[in-house]
Amino acid sequence: MELRSPQPTTSPIIMHRLRFNLRLSLTIFTSLLPPFLAPLGLQPAPAYALNPVFCRLSPQAAAEKKALLTAAVQGDVTAGQTYQTLIAEDARLLRFCRARGWPKTQAIWLRLYECDLEPGVLDGLMDRLVNQGYNQVYIEVFYHGRVLLPATDIPSPWTSVVRRPEYANRDLLAEAIQKARERGMKAYAWLFSLNFGHAYGARTDRQSALARNRRPPQRNPNIAVSGGDLSTAFVDPYNPQVRQDYARLLQAILQRQPDGMLFDYIRYPREPGAGSIVTKATDLWIYGEASQQAMVARGLNQKGRRLIQRYLEQGTLTAADVATADGLYPQEQAALWQGRKAPASLPPTNVRLSRLKWDLWVLSIAHAYQGIIDFLNTAIVPVQRQGVTAGAVFFPDANRKVGQGYDARMQPWDRFPSNIEWHAMSYGICGDTSCIVDKVKRVVAQAPEGTRISPVIAGTWGQPLRNRPSLEAQMLAIRQAAPQIQSISHFDFSWQDPIFSNSRRACRVRYTP
Repeated sequence: MELRSPQPTTSPIIMHRLRFNLRLSLTIFTSLLPPFLAPLGLQPAPAYALNPVFCRLSPQAAAEKKALLTAAVQGDVTAGQTYQTLIAEDARLLRFCRARGWPKTQAIWLRLYECDLEPGVLDGLMDRLVNQGYNQVYIEVFYHGRVLLPATDIPSPWTSVVRRPEYANRDLLAEAIQKARERGMKAYAWLFSLNFGHAYGARTDRQSALARNRRPPQRNPNIAVSGGDLSTAFVDPYNPQVRQDYARLLQAILQRQPDGMLFDYIRYPREPGAGSIVTKATDLWIYGEASQQAMVARGLNQKGRRLIQRYLEQGTLTAADVATADGLYPQEQAALWQGRKAPASLPPTNVRLSRLKWDLWVLSIAHAYQGIIDFLNTAIVPVQRQGVTAGAVFFPDANRKVGQGYDARMQPWDRFPSNIEWHAMSYGICGDTSCIVDKVKRVVAQAPEGTRISPVIAGTWGQPLRNRPSLEAQMLAIRQAAPQIQSISHFDFSWQDPIFSNSRRACRVRYTP
């Protein structure tokens, strides 16, 4: 017979605490066993073989908490008080476990929907994250041109994720941050950067703000926006209107005081097939009005600016262009621009033309890269000024040379500031963990000493998914390859619980009768 306390407000808490502490002690103890068991030819229990410490709640504790939440939402005041005390206790235990286990930070990427504002749904969602041992949540606050803020608080030209009239005055981001913190999690705002969404690109007053290239029209529409795809409209990082629109957005989000802000899509688009590699100037997304003006301004004399302009117009340079520039500016021996030194003497015409074309190609690549870096640096200034952690999300292979060209994303993450968090999207599909570990190693090798690196991995707990090993297997492999890493995140919650995520999106989750 199970003995129960006559005080229902304390019994669940005591039992929960005992269960959790016993499980936690066993987990920590078992994580220390392998070095001692290996010489004896023994192995620890299978449940912990890949698990240093993941700080998960037991299914029984999770069910107990969900039952209390359901009762509280339905009006049971005593259950509500017990539930609030229980989540505070969970927060304390989570901090205790993470401080003593690995990784110190285990984060999850999360998209919220307006239906999460229905009674109990946001609480239940945050409980699920804590139950899995997550102590950070990266909340997607800006995507597809929409923002996770009330419509009345969103600056133009953005729109709100929340559109239902009954929730018009609810602040989903502020509520999510509060509920995450109540449970011992830090809450970051995760937002798209140079991808502003199709609605932005469709505005007649923002056409000059779009990133552009000069590929033949039959292959590419020349602007970084695709039909009715709500996810794509890349903008020119040099455009002042773009920077102004984004700055106003950042200020609105910072008013909610998140613990951090993560900047995603700090790059140009990459299209399938030939569009995945840039091999000539016309492939580059540097043909927005502001970008072209900024590149011409890199010329250090009139001859240099003239040749840059001709190169942008044609995608190449001819002997006639050089001769014309020489005739217009005879007092200037060499064409000069940033990064180019004047030769001691002019080489033969054919050699000179070849060198000029090569130097302009190098300038074009550097200009594309610098646009990304400058945009990121501009974005993180107001964040760090308020004492909020800033971070950038990137692909480890997006800064590579590919044969005679470059990865079209042109994401120079190796030049990102080292005083922000580096969130390396270390996805890999090779049937095992080798390709994932290789990406992490590449970032570790190129990062300045002291950079906070947090690999992003994809998958599910306890089993492979889409030819990816389980999250446990990936994490163990990363720990063995790079033991200095203390932060890992999982992309994203919908992969782990697709049924619950789809139900939330469709407003089918109910905690009320």
